[in-house]
Amino acid sequence: MEFELWWLLALPLFFGLGWLAARVDIRHAMSESRSLPASYFKGLSYLLNEQPDKAIEAFIEVMTVDNETVELHFALGGLFRKRGEVERAIRMHQNLVERDDLAQEQKLKALSELGQDYLKAGLLDRAEAIFNQMENTTYASQARRFLLDIYVQVKDWHKAIAAARELQQSSNQTYHTEIAHYLCELASIENVHGDSAAARAHLHEALEGHRECVRANLILGEIEAASGRQEAAIAIWKRVESQSVAHLALVTERIMDCYRELGREAEGLGWLRATLARHPSFEIFNALFVGTLKLQGVAAAYQLARDELARSPSLRGLDRFLEAELLEAPSERRHDLQIIKGLVQNYSQRQSMYQCESCGFKARKFFWHCPACGSWDSFPPQKREE
Repeated sequence: MEFELWWLLALPLFFGLGWLAARVDIRHAMSESRSLPASYFKGLSYLLNEQPDKAIEAFIEVMTVDNETVELHFALGGLFRKRGEVERAIRMHQNLVERDDLAQEQKLKALSELGQDYLKAGLLDRAEAIFNQMENTTYASQARRFLLDIYVQVKDWHKAIAAARELQQSSNQTYHTEIAHYLCELASIENVHGDSAAARAHLHEALEGHRECVRANLILGEIEAASGRQEAAIAIWKRVESQSVAHLALVTERIMDCYRELGREAEGLGWLRATLARHPSFEIFNALFVGTLKLQGVAAAYQLARDELARSPSLRGLDRFLEAELLEAPSERRHDLQIIKGLVQNYSQRQSMYQCESCGFKARKFFWHCPACGSWDSFPPQKREE
């Protein structure tokens, strides 16, 4: 009973202490809010009302009134860069970098922001110099990612490989795909300049680091075919099936070209039929259609196109079917069929596109590296019909 009375007496005391603490917090908050200039609240109001231009002007007024609003400098500089006003962002971050009263961490942040401004402006040499200064700092990992972006833009593949490997060691991210593509880029340059030995070495290195690198086998096959070793090229290109079935679309016609040069086109057609049965796709069918038309004649190609159109209707398939029908049609029907085929072909070409799975960018040409978002291996090797 005494214990309960004690707590009844203590409750008003605790309530009074809580009330005093709340009063102190309120007074502190009110004194802080009074110290903030009115332009600050105007800027917030404009932001809430989705009026960014007026908000920027209001915040600029704050900076002229109170020069110690460092975080506001950072926020405005980032906003300028995002809006494309890079010169204003550079001036703002340069001003922060040159100030002597900033803490070391704030100065590093300002330097990083300035590097991003230069990167956005396309001043890659200045951006690279800044990000190189940030080694052995808390911003080192972020700086390496920006440096990698710069090296890819300027196509300095040796530096890109080194930067990607450093990032792979210092973070939990893997860069196997990217490094393999950088090695393929080097190999392509070396192959063009006639150094096939160096190209082969880089391609084998790419495959050791990333076994699913289809591009490496594509280039290896091209080197063999150009050297007159069609048998070796065929064997290399057939490996693509075990790497990525979809990428067979990129090698079927090349394989058939090698079979033709070897005088074994019938063997090539047999391989195409078996491959089409395992992995139906327009690209494999198209190579088979062209080979069948040349080797076995119009009737066989017509039947093949008809069966494929029934199995998988598409504009491109219809175009091939009309081509075969046009070759067999009597002269009085050819004019009408030619008009229909022309319309289908033109529409099919306009509607068939490669599309990046990362950002949705569409292109008529196949890319290993998306020109829009910079992703690697983001384009499926088969065109999509819309």
